[in-house]
Amino acid sequence: MAEASSEAPTAAEVRPPKQVIYCGVCTLPPEYCEYGGTLKKCEEWLSKAHPDLHDRLYSADATANSLSTLSVDAQKRAEKDAQKKAAKAEAAEARESEKRAASKIYIKRVERNKRKFVTEVSGLEQFGLDLKKIAKEFGKKFATGSSVTKNAGGTGEEITVQGDVSDDIYDWLLENHEEIPEDNIELIEDKKKKAAA
Repeated sequence: MAEASSEAPTAAEVRPPKQVIYCGVCTLPPEYCEYGGTLKKCEEWLSKAHPDLHDRLYSADATANSLSTLSVDAQKRAEKDAQKKAAKAEAAEARESEKRAASKIYIKRVERNKRKFVTEVSGLEQFGLDLKKIAKEFGKKFATGSSVTKNAGGTGEEITVQGDVSDDIYDWLLENHEEIPEDNIELIEDKKKKAAA
């Protein structure tokens, strides 16, 4: 068994840790993005964030070098696989955009007691928004209580804000989230039914 040296390594012997870059889209190292389903988006992110690494991985020379080591059959299979992955990614992106275009955000003003109201906001998760973060922002912006709760049907979650702030929430969403079309936001007023005397 080799004996361990009791002396500490010198500065020349100690190497600094290697810096690893992770993709901002799929969170894998860029060398492995091709194995995920979002290669096109990953490549766009890499070209903006790290152009030198993008040139090294996706330049024509790099692609030619990696393909030259494969056999002819393997090259054909690799091309077919790449085309299939690209088609799948485009189809998924199209489905996602259609889903977003069809989904609605409902801002509902609900009467609790005589002059007390709460505002319920549902449908934000369809646009990729974090409900807890938005609820916290609503609480700060409107100086009121705000929480994420299960909706009446139990199928999803909604944000409940104390007070009648439906118009303010509508304006805030349009100002701060351009990805949400104005036509997809709907204001609803829900009044309590009065008991027959």
